[in-house]
Amino acid sequence: MILIDTNIFLELLLGQKRAAECQRLLDAVSRGEKEALVTHFTVHAVEATLRTGEPLTIFLRNLDHSLGLYIYDTDISEEMAAGLLSEKIERDFDDALQYYVAKKLGVESIVSFDEHFDGLDIKRVEPRVIIEAHD
Repeated sequence: MILIDTNIFLELLLGQKRAAECQRLLDAVSRGEKEALVTHFTVHAVEATLRTGEPLTIFLRNLDHSLGLYIYDTDISEEMAAGLLSEKIERDFDDALQYYVAKKLGVESIVSFDEHFDGLDIKRVEPRVIIEAHD
């Protein structure tokens, strides 16, 4: 299982330069061909960025209908642990929370364009790596 970071969704939803790569990964997850995890923190971050309208509705509908995607809710004690971890690993809270959940659930990699995940004991990969391994 992989953990998908916030920037993968935003890359696609904001139509940025690597949107097609993200779309292929998320399509494979949606069809259940690849299992993935996303934190509810990520869902809220995307919601806050999109704010309103049809793109937001489509995003939430796609999450709800994705066969291979699991949404993980952290509780306050886990968020406190991630906050403490952020100091230890010298990352900001959102990266520390993603890493904390990835460690807790034993994911094989964090899919992200964020190089802040580099140097941790869970490898960071970009969507193309997962897509190439899947094809």
